[in-house]
Amino acid sequence: MEKLDLSEAEWRERLTPERYHVLREGGTERAFAGDLYGNHETGTYLCAGCQLPLFSSSAKYDSGSGWPSFTKPLSDEVVTDHVDTGHGMVRTESRCARCDGHLGHVFPDGPPPTGLRYCINSLSLEFEPEK
Repeated sequence: MEKLDLSEAEWRERLTPERYHVLREGGTERAFAGDLYGNHETGTYLCAGCQLPLFSSSAKYDSGSGWPSFTKPLSDEVVTDHVDTGHGMVRTESRCARCDGHLGHVFPDGPPPTGLRYCINSLSLEFEPEK
């Protein structure tokens, strides 16, 4: 996959301040505040930084966490995992494989078939309804 490598100035120009904070600075939006948390339409969730398709609505479920949650990405190639030791915890951070934007975290407490919960910030996503 070809990487998207922009300068910080280019990212600031491309993204809203809120999206920049989440995608480029590893921020987190408030629980239950994201536009896509309650979205139940059929379609695809894209990276808000580079429009790479990341998650299908068929993998989305209500985890009760306050953030959009998915059991798996569209493929193993679109999301990368990284160790996050911030805030006095050890977690697994999920990033976009193309632009390295911070998406959220993945936890081992999801439903079958994967047992995973990709807990993703709405601000890191855009939604494309099924046509």
